[in-house]
Amino acid sequence: MEVLFATSNKNKVSEANEVGKKYGIAFTQIHILYPEIRGDFVAEVAKGGAEYVYGQIKKPLIVEDSGLFIKALNDFPGTYSRFVFDKIGNKGVLKLLEGEEEREARFISAVAYIDSKNLKRSGLISASGVEETETTIFEGVVEGKITLKERGSSGFGYDPIFQPTGYVRTFAEDVRMKNSVSHRKIAFEKLCQWLKPKPD
Repeated sequence: MEVLFATSNKNKVSEANEVGKKYGIAFTQIHILYPEIRGDFVAEVAKGGAEYVYGQIKKPLIVEDSGLFIKALNDFPGTYSRFVFDKIGNKGVLKLLEGEEEREARFISAVAYIDSKNLKRSGLISASGVEETETTIFEGVVEGKITLKERGSSGFGYDPIFQPTGYVRTFAEDVRMKNSVSHRKIAFEKLCQWLKPKPD
């Protein structure tokens, strides 16, 4: 089974396919830019992106959005994580936390799957002649803390400064560990379990 994945980040696609292969699901990257709505929840951003891209191609697809929520910074950067990383990077985030003992943080991932209700159920257009769509959200959360310095060279984004609870290494120091416990892995597991064919 192939699922289209609208993203410019090939690393996200690789992580998704690590999960998908055991379900017989392959995620194929498509490059379609979409406006990222601003809100307090990554699910809102993913849903808005999925609905926009669906409007362009009229095919079932997913959009994933994730955020790093740091308790001491009132959940900043949150849904602005990509923008903040591009502007100040990991060193900037560590600078904001200088002298802060409370370093609790969480990663949240939301995968939005959108399809036509009619395509999934009957193949027919509604009585009004307007195609109806349905968007389903799958979320994953991993708890952890922000380290005192960058550690590791694998992964991407905030991986070098995020140490998940119960582990001594950051995501960037142990990519195998990341692939087994990450927020994105949890969200994609939920999606794949939902998508996999049901026994008759």
